Amino acid sequence: MGMLPKRKNIPPWVKVPKDLKDPEMLQVQTQLLEAMFGPDGSRIPYIEQVSKAMLELKALESSDLTKVVVYGSYMYKLQTKWMLQSMAEWHCQRQERGMLKLEETIGALELGPWME
Repeated sequence: MGMLPKRKNIPPWVKVPKDLKDPEMLQVQTQLLEAMFGPDGSRIPYIEQVSKAMLELKALESSDLTKVVVYGSYMYKLQTKWMLQSMAEWHCQRQERGMLKLEETIGALELGPWME
């Protein structure tokens, strides 16, 4: 059995103690958390309500990763984990595209005719 969550406000759709057993877990880059969950986790309650799951974030020591623990019924846990993995991947790709565009812009500035 997985650890029980520390929070006291367990959403009504999570069946205690059945849904608190065997949570799904994934690791997300800490820098992506605000993009995914909003400032100070403001979107977490909405994500929990829509996904019918409960989320708990645990910072991993000496790492730039945060563990996201997903509680709920079997199908909702799997769907929520998949959704969060997709969100994280999308944000990573978006960030990479932004860096590539920045590099291209800097390269174009360096190669401008006034620099020759």
